Amino acid sequence: MIKNDIALAIEEGSEFTKAKSLLIVEIILSSLKEALTSNEKIEIRGFSSLKVVPKKTGYGRDIRRKKQIKIKKGKRIKFRPGQELKNI
Repeated sequence: MIKNDIALAIEEGSEFTKAKSLLIVEIILSSLKEALTSNEKIEIRGFSSLKVVPKKTGYGRDIRRKKQIKIKKGKRIKFRPGQELKNI
């Protein structure tokens, strides 16, 4: 599913035009991005929760060159499915 599919579902389920539906999707996604950028936890009941967690430094393996590489520390997004999503 892509953004246009979500906008189409909003359009079919409401009286919005496709342009307004796409704008709604863009607004929602940008607000989610802003929240994650400022390290806020996002919780959508029944669907999922998202939060930014630190990623430790470590070592990995470059399988092409068969060498050990150092993985820099950083951040990642942790996704936890909600109960309704787990029951699918």
